Amino acid sequence: MTWYRKHIVLGMALLCCAAFSYGGSQTPDQPNILFIFSDDQCWNTIGRVGGDVQTPALDRLVDEGTFFSHTYNQGAWQGAVCIASRTMLMTGLDVWKAGVYSSSDAQNPADFWSTRFKEAGYKTYFAGKWHVMKISPNTIYDVTGTIQPGMPAYEDPSMGGEISWTVRAAGYFRPEAPGIDNWDPSDPQFGGFWKGGKHWSEVLGDEGVGFIEEAATFKQPFFMQLAFNAPHDPRQAPKKYVDMYPLESIEVPENFMPENPHMDAMEVGRGLRDEDLAPFPRSEHAIKTHRQEYFAIITHMDEQIARIIRALEETGQRDNTIIVFTSDHGLAVGQHGLLGKQNMFEHSLKPPLLFVGNGIPRGKTIDTPVYMQDLMPTTLEMAGIEIPESVDFRSLLPVLEGRDDEQDRVMYGAYKNKQRMVLKQGKKLIWYPTSNTYLLFDIIEDPLEMNDLYANPAYAAVAMELMQELKNQQALLNDPMLTGAAVTEDGVVH
Repeated sequence: MTWYRKHIVLGMALLCCAAFSYGGSQTPDQPNILFIFSDDQCWNTIGRVGGDVQTPALDRLVDEGTFFSHTYNQGAWQGAVCIASRTMLMTGLDVWKAGVYSSSDAQNPADFWSTRFKEAGYKTYFAGKWHVMKISPNTIYDVTGTIQPGMPAYEDPSMGGEISWTVRAAGYFRPEAPGIDNWDPSDPQFGGFWKGGKHWSEVLGDEGVGFIEEAATFKQPFFMQLAFNAPHDPRQAPKKYVDMYPLESIEVPENFMPENPHMDAMEVGRGLRDEDLAPFPRSEHAIKTHRQEYFAIITHMDEQIARIIRALEETGQRDNTIIVFTSDHGLAVGQHGLLGKQNMFEHSLKPPLLFVGNGIPRGKTIDTPVYMQDLMPTTLEMAGIEIPESVDFRSLLPVLEGRDDEQDRVMYGAYKNKQRMVLKQGKKLIWYPTSNTYLLFDIIEDPLEMNDLYANPAYAAVAMELMQELKNQQALLNDPMLTGAAVTEDGVVH
């Protein structure tokens, strides 16, 4: 018998014992942890889950593991939602504590997820997108590969090459109409993920395979974090992947609209970089084009994931490795009149979340609402490492093992001081404080959030209950809207 509660073979007898049965901080039974992290990937952009995207490697992981279909990012204090999501994940702190921490100059390597594994005897490795403020991965991992920025610079040959992301040149407000475009996702002259001569997803695939091959010689388990920049924009992929998605085969989302009527109150209108990628108002042609490129870069990334999993198998390490796959959050890509992730709709709050390994149920989908950042304490517990008291998120082992379905768990979401969300038992309330506008959705009956029930008298009691629950969550999480803290792009300052 090996790890993960000896593959749960001892069943309930083990449940009566202390948290995990690995014992000690470094034993032969400790599993390797391979964490594969994408960027801006909506929860249903896996073929086996959503059907629109070709992802054979991720499909296989869905078949061989457990998929959480209602996984949420808790929000962000700034426009770069990626930074907030990743800071929460790496520290285990909830959104507003992470916001304070992000602005602090006193960040301690001991506070980070990877350090917990390092102290428990793991060899730790990181490569790819970092995007956590004020601390370098070199200080908290034993080995690092190529460290990529939050996003690459765009390049515009007509403007002489590389341009700041603050400049709206090639790659923005496009395509204007069929045949009128300033961008080609497969042309290296536009830089971006092509900068350096090889697509960044392929660089990460190469380095991931290299470390796995080296790890086969280790006498200690490894904690490995591979962070793809894909499918974040610029959504670039080799031409053969774009050609897999002919434009005429791309469907406009059912919840498409030319413009969101609340975008100003949400602070996600013109001028927000993510939203400026497509013209206003949105056209069906533009949205089809962006979705084509989104699907292509995901399929290209999936091929790199296949290489990484194959390396595990070929080096004999697959059976002793827990694989975790998720993204920092989702993305709208044309839904509700939006392109980005700075909103409280399901498509943007929800990434996929997968656990695969011996003892983890195969081919299972769990609809319990969870936070993406719950994977941090979950992996610690899987490795027999004590979860620090400072961690605000929960281990999902009770849910994975079927001991607690946690269906009553309340989800909270926030974006700056402009948007709030609360979800309880399938009913979801969104609040835009600037205009004091409320939206109410039944995400079980209406998963695309097309039928606002807030003005429906039959749902008045539900709306009132959720308003109170939102206040409860704000108090619990020390929401700056209650405390009067300043919310800035650099963090939360009390």
